[in-house]
Amino acid sequence: MRTPNPPALPLPATLSSSDAGLLTDLYRRGTPENTLRAWERDLAYISAWKQAAFAAPLAWPEAEEVALRFVLDHSVDLSDTESDARAVAEVLIAAGLRRTLACPAPATLDRRIASWRAFHRMRNLPSPFEAPLIRQARGRARRAAARERQPKSQNPITRQVLEAMLATCDGSHRGMRDRAVLMLGWASGGRRRSEIAGLNVDDIDAREFTEKGLIRIRLLSTKTTGPERAPRLPLKGRAARAVMGWIGLARLDNGPLFRPVSLADRALPRRITPDGIRGIVHHRLELAGYPPDFASAHGLRSGFLTQAARDGAPIAAAMQLSLHRSVQQAQSYYADVEIEDNPATDLLED
Repeated sequence: MRTPNPPALPLPATLSSSDAGLLTDLYRRGTPENTLRAWERDLAYISAWKQAAFAAPLAWPEAEEVALRFVLDHSVDLSDTESDARAVAEVLIAAGLRRTLACPAPATLDRRIASWRAFHRMRNLPSPFEAPLIRQARGRARRAAARERQPKSQNPITRQVLEAMLATCDGSHRGMRDRAVLMLGWASGGRRRSEIAGLNVDDIDAREFTEKGLIRIRLLSTKTTGPERAPRLPLKGRAARAVMGWIGLARLDNGPLFRPVSLADRALPRRITPDGIRGIVHHRLELAGYPPDFASAHGLRSGFLTQAARDGAPIAAAMQLSLHRSVQQAQSYYADVEIEDNPATDLLED
């Protein structure tokens, strides 16, 4: 969950108030929004954990015994044990910062530790997580808690599912917006909901639309790129027409590209939120006859890559659009495709 009043970034206490303000602003402008949200959540979590476990606020630099206790507390299943770690976990659950007593996923522990280390770097301080004993404990914990990779979406939104969702979109403002959201989100490489929600009208380059039916989408900030390397992704055919149709219907010439639609079916001036994108996906899935929990908004991303694998698209080509930096991560979607569907099995067929 996101805290109502996100805590300030833990910058060096030696800075003047004006310098601290400037540095905070620099971090916020130079860091992807997703990372900032993760930092805010993680800082709230580790602050609450330290208070519950040691009845003390975070220290800078943090003591190694505190870091080790954090690793140990998050490396075991606390459901069937009575311990101090369980008592702390119950405090965090009551505060809405932890869901269950089960052992957190290794990736969750790694992300929180990475945030804690980042907070130390902001203060120009050494991190206790670099100590050899703690590094070894983290490695043992990761192996002990190893589990099958859990997809972010229960199911991928493949082409067949997407077509069923699109069939529920009519010519109203809401229908045209939802069609444009779904088609842009899927066909431009499987965009994250924060990336879709963050688009502005001037991020759409339509100079080639009339002649080629092509638009280009500028992504100023993604999980793997920033404004200095903003990619411009092509969007063709039906997807491009859907986006331009929405822009024309809503008479948009500046500001947010995707916006909430009123009960009177008018586009509102404010920006749609990432949660709004999630709502569109769930609503259209339900209208298409799928259970509401069939897929999450991340299903657009996993669906694009899964469909690319099924259609035999080279992984490098898919990654050019999805903007994955890690071949291993993108490969996981290809590995999920049934082996008999792999086009390489048909090399001897006519």
